[in-house]
Amino acid sequence: MTTFVDTSAFLAVLSRGDQFHQEAAELWQDLINQGERLICNNYVIVETTALLQRRFGLEAVRALQEDAMRRLVVIWLDETDHQQAVTALLAANRRQLSLVDCSAMTTMRTLGIRHVFSFDAHFDDYGFERLP
Repeated sequence: MTTFVDTSAFLAVLSRGDQFHQEAAELWQDLINQGERLICNNYVIVETTALLQRRFGLEAVRALQEDAMRRLVVIWLDETDHQQAVTALLAANRRQLSLVDCSAMTTMRTLGIRHVFSFDAHFDDYGFERLP
């Protein structure tokens, strides 16, 4: 199985103070132990890096780069992918849905990925199976 990893999952795994930390850390380890193929895109990495740096400092960014990133396949969005994400964002007409969320869903649809490691309920609304 292939699983897309969202920003909310990274934040929960890397922040011991996050309300979902224990659950996220256990799931992360289970996915790794099961040999799960973990994917995200560069927009998620940019968003995660910015949030970690602002909230927790560069040590958290270092943990993302040195630990989590080596477990991932990162898909790099091109201009077409970006336009698809923007189109999805504008069509959804939902203030709380972000361009990064739309980019994740675009990547998942393109690759045929159904499962997403996320604590963001937006993915449920668009027919993806959210873990945990």
